[in-house]
Amino acid sequence: MKKLTRLTASALVLVTGLGVAAAQQEMGPPKVLVIQREFLKPGKGGPTHERSESAFVRAMTAAKWPTHYVGLDSMSGQPRSLFLIGYPSFGAWEKDNQAMEKNATLQGAVDRAIMADGELLSSFDQGVFMLSEEGSLRAGTADVPRSRYFEITRFVVKPGHRQEWNELVKMYKEGYEKVPSAKWALFESVYGTDNGGLYLVFNPMKSLAEVEEAYADEKKFVEAMSADKMKRLGELSAECIASQQTNLFHFNPKMSYPADSWVKEDPDFWKPKMSAPAKPAQ
Repeated sequence: MKKLTRLTASALVLVTGLGVAAAQQEMGPPKVLVIQREFLKPGKGGPTHERSESAFVRAMTAAKWPTHYVGLDSMSGQPRSLFLIGYPSFGAWEKDNQAMEKNATLQGAVDRAIMADGELLSSFDQGVFMLSEEGSLRAGTADVPRSRYFEITRFVVKPGHRQEWNELVKMYKEGYEKVPSAKWALFESVYGTDNGGLYLVFNPMKSLAEVEEAYADEKKFVEAMSADKMKRLGELSAECIASQQTNLFHFNPKMSYPADSWVKEDPDFWKPKMSAPAKPAQ
């Protein structure tokens, strides 16, 4: 195991990131996280997808919608984009949905954007996750607005082995508490594809140099654990983990509708100034 490590309208759910998440959740990871995945057709990523997604951003901006989201693009695995939105509760998610249903102007703009964006996609799915505070480490200290990447690790736990999983997570957390730079947010799937025993670990990074630093942290972790504990960790992993996979995603500000607090933290990244058009030759 490595370091535990869209607004709803029609069929669309858009979502905001971890850390300073949405207007309702200023600090720390959200209690409820909705994740939309868009799998792209060959050749439909990059600027083509960014132009399509900008229609959603314009619609949200024009409506001055209080719920924000961040878009991520994959750097490994299948070409895909993630959109994340955080809520402090399921009740807050419901209120947001109800408010959108009453805004005909915004719904119309979103529906038109959905039609155009759908032409670029090979498939789409969404899931709902709940934060595991007990399994997270220093998640509230992560400077997500200034981060550029999420390393996301997906764990599938074998049926009937939740107790071993909880023990495994507890042991890793206790060991990494002795490594000051270690931090992550752990979420458990409650609705969606492959629901049941599915967990996601979000590890924000400001630079890919932190990948090498993570390996150094693993050595510190092993040094902090006894031989017996390391043996137990191996036994628990074999007993309860059916599969695990880690992938890397980078933040895409052109496909994001960030909170004002995020923009203030790093305006050059989240709201880059547009260069002036070139003057015609004399």
